Amino acid sequence: MLTVFGSVALDTIRTPTRILRNTLGGAATYAAISASFFERPGLVAVVGYDFPNQYQSILDRFADTRGVVRAHGKTFRYDGSYDQTLTYRTTNKTELNVLKNFKPVVPEQYRKSQFVYLANNDPAQNVKILREFDKVKFSMCDTIEFWISTRRNDVIKMMSRVDSVVINDEEAKLLTKTHNLIKAARKIMEWGTKYVIIKKGEHGSLLFYDDMVFPSPAFSMENIVDPTGAGDSFAGGMIGYLSSKNSTKLSTIKEASVYGNIMGSFAVEKYGVYGITRLKRSIIRKRFNRYRKMVHF
Repeated sequence: MLTVFGSVALDTIRTPTRILRNTLGGAATYAAISASFFERPGLVAVVGYDFPNQYQSILDRFADTRGVVRAHGKTFRYDGSYDQTLTYRTTNKTELNVLKNFKPVVPEQYRKSQFVYLANNDPAQNVKILREFDKVKFSMCDTIEFWISTRRNDVIKMMSRVDSVVINDEEAKLLTKTHNLIKAARKIMEWGTKYVIIKKGEHGSLLFYDDMVFPSPAFSMENIVDPTGAGDSFAGGMIGYLSSKNSTKLSTIKEASVYGNIMGSFAVEKYGVYGITRLKRSIIRKRFNRYRKMVHF
């Protein structure tokens, strides 16, 4: 079984072509929906009294939501703007709201999960929740600039407790205080994790393990409209695939990182979560096969 823990949010996303206000977002949301095409995850998160029923229905469709708590207060909110190239995002506002004092509890039914993904969230909370599982076979975490800037030591501690770290290139540099991604990955592995996956947006990803580097180019895209959930969709697709195969072999992890890239490519094609909510497994498989031909030589 797979459990995803992290934020469910109401996002305001500003792109050069459109502004989305109070749209369904959050790292755990994208990751859980993406993972569900391989294995239905259990979701542990908190929302406020203002969380719309239509968004709750979307979560219910893709995940087991008995771990989602509705607390008194407002739902976590994020507001971000993209530049003309959709490459750089500026955070305008982060309101933790109900996330601030959330004390997560893992439902009994999730405790036997062998695969756990700790989506972008309070790193100290992530470390705590990891202890609630009986026997984790493979754990993975992500983080963002907000936590690196405010809780760097907690982020490092979290990374020492998981099997794999997924992080984007800018945040990897910020966290490790180096501009070289190979040095950054090595430093993160020195803290205790076995695998480091550095996401490079439109340039794909790099998987590091010991002295090995496995580059995985991004699926070539013509129409990118909203990159917001790409990284979380990547991580969800990756852990979902691993969980469905119940394997942590290096060859499976490589394949999982390719599936991560594929799920990220779907996420950027539409605004909000709708790039991945309307998918079918057959469409994912088709793109995977096209990707395989694309990188073969």
